[in-house]
Amino acid sequence: MTSLGISTILRYKEFTEWTDTLHEVHESIWLQPIAEKKASVGEIISHLKNWDTYLISTIIPAIKNGQGMVFPDFNSFNEKAYNYARSGISKDRLLDEFKQTRLGLVDILLANPDLAAKHVTANGVETCPHTGTPYSLLYIIHEFNDHDNHHKSQILTVI
Repeated sequence: MTSLGISTILRYKEFTEWTDTLHEVHESIWLQPIAEKKASVGEIISHLKNWDTYLISTIIPAIKNGQGMVFPDFNSFNEKAYNYARSGISKDRLLDEFKQTRLGLVDILLANPDLAAKHVTANGVETCPHTGTPYSLLYIIHEFNDHDNHHKSQILTVI
């Protein structure tokens, strides 16, 4: 794996340092939508954890088996995460689960650099239609870093 690949993965890991600060978020805003028709802070963290779990449980095994990456319908997938956040799980437990999942995923990626960098399809497509970059799990992590930062910006507007 290139140094750029390693830095991408380490950036993914570093996000947990920021999410650790969310233990201080007041309970009254944890499950309040950040804006009209938007998710809450808790729902966003659950959403991020759900995607990391999906990479560990579905995407990585598929790549190991020589298959491409297949991503589910985003809306129903995300709704499951939002429901989990509203299920009664405590803020601290959800944040801890997110961190454990993220760190576990990072460990897998760093231990399997060839797997992370292998070119594979994403929902049958070989390259990103926006950038022309060949798909790989590492490319998905790069995209997820941007995704994390998008959600961080949203959360920062309410805390």
